[in-house]
Amino acid sequence: MGISNQRNNGLKQNWKCALVCLGMAFATTQYGFDVSAIGTFQTMPGFLMTFGYEDPALKGGWGISTTDQQLIASFLNVGTIIGVLFITPFGRYFGRRYGIWMGTVIAFAGCAAQIAATSVAGLCVGRALMGASNAFFITFSNAYIVECAPPKLRALCSASFAITINIGTILGAVVDERTSHLMSRLSYQIPLACLFIFPTLLSIFVFFIPESPRWLMLHDRREEAEKSLITLRGDSLEPEFLQEELVEIIRGVEEEKSNASSLSIVDIFKGTNLRRTLLCVAVVLSRASSGVWVFLSYGTYFYQQAGVDDIFRIGIYSMTVQLVGVIVGLYCAYKVWGRRTMLLVGTGAAAISMVGPALGATIAPGTPEAAKAFLAFNFFYVIMYSGFAGSMTWPVSAEVVNSRLRVVTLSFATGVDYFFAWLTSFCSPYFINPTALNWGAKYCWIWAASNALTFVFFWVFLPDMRGRSLEEIDELFEKKVATRDFPTFECQSSSQAHDIALRKVEEAKVAVQHLEASR
Repeated sequence: MGISNQRNNGLKQNWKCALVCLGMAFATTQYGFDVSAIGTFQTMPGFLMTFGYEDPALKGGWGISTTDQQLIASFLNVGTIIGVLFITPFGRYFGRRYGIWMGTVIAFAGCAAQIAATSVAGLCVGRALMGASNAFFITFSNAYIVECAPPKLRALCSASFAITINIGTILGAVVDERTSHLMSRLSYQIPLACLFIFPTLLSIFVFFIPESPRWLMLHDRREEAEKSLITLRGDSLEPEFLQEELVEIIRGVEEEKSNASSLSIVDIFKGTNLRRTLLCVAVVLSRASSGVWVFLSYGTYFYQQAGVDDIFRIGIYSMTVQLVGVIVGLYCAYKVWGRRTMLLVGTGAAAISMVGPALGATIAPGTPEAAKAFLAFNFFYVIMYSGFAGSMTWPVSAEVVNSRLRVVTLSFATGVDYFFAWLTSFCSPYFINPTALNWGAKYCWIWAASNALTFVFFWVFLPDMRGRSLEEIDELFEKKVATRDFPTFECQSSSQAHDIALRKVEEAKVAVQHLEASR
């Protein structure tokens, strides 16, 4: 017996909580806008006049050195790695909402630094600050959503990050397309100024939502946790089942505390947490191993080198197609498949998507056919990977770890992911730049192999946690349930919580009857 069926209600009953989670998911819109805008800057004359060099032999008459490309793209990831170092001590004393506000303050500083920069060094400082703000936004918003969403909606709500990132990338590309003709610093300063909008709106939104009930319970603020849960669930649950969820959270937190020795990064490698940490890191790292960072950082440059005309519009079309893929993927996650199947489908498709352009560039390099192959498989990639695998990395990475160590583990996994993202951004110019190895789309051979390895790992080690409460997932890992047995194993935590809640509700009814009888 798992959680009560009445607690597994859907979107219609939990619309209020779904809207709260969707609003929190917009924390990553800034990231999507930023990466899209910066990637396009490298083809803008207005940007290159400040940070590049003049060369009449190049298309557009301006270029940028490989080293500067590396620094601009990679310092966002460096900043994120630095940011995660401060998340664990911050999260120990401050809740998920305060993490968003701290991210906002850092984002404002990063935006201002980039707008004012007149050198690559100054720009890199701003990039690092934006990366640090992303670390706070990604970690605390994902933790909040997974801890607040009901089990049936957890994947849908957390995977909505894929939509908000995609919305950000489309907006970034559209703004860049509108300002790219300006032959002055305004061509890139206007898009950078737009980055103030997202953290401002998010920080205002966070004022009006409750803190995570699980975080409050972890910090012995039981009454506030109960009020938070009531606010989030609204009228979606009868008192009996609301009490059941509250009891399950209380019991889960008490058990975590009884098993804990401390709250440090060392704990994530102890006992059953080691398996959970490895799965979390693997799922988060699958973003880097998919090759997505290459297209995010150098997508427009890639199109240009592949001989694709009208690169700005093609980039926007690609992002729009990606959004459609994400929406289809979310529907499949809600109605059709579990997380594991989604990740396998998306990762397998990503491997195929990388083989296509690599094969074209190997057989017929520099030809229109190779460019068409790159474009076609890129569209297939953004639909399948982003819609099916990329979107599922958000809920799986957060739900696979326990509440006490969620921020610690997520921040560690994010740091590892962004280290490899930095490595990818730093090394990619050597492979794709005409003045270096000049591999072009043949670079995709590397990512075809990495996707294949990721697929095998998921097939062997990743369990499916669809429909499970966070406390049931804790029980499954504590009892060392095998990967293939996760869907069928009968958990006791929820049924015990239901019995306790039912008894409390009956006791409350009896107390009310006695009170009325005494009047």
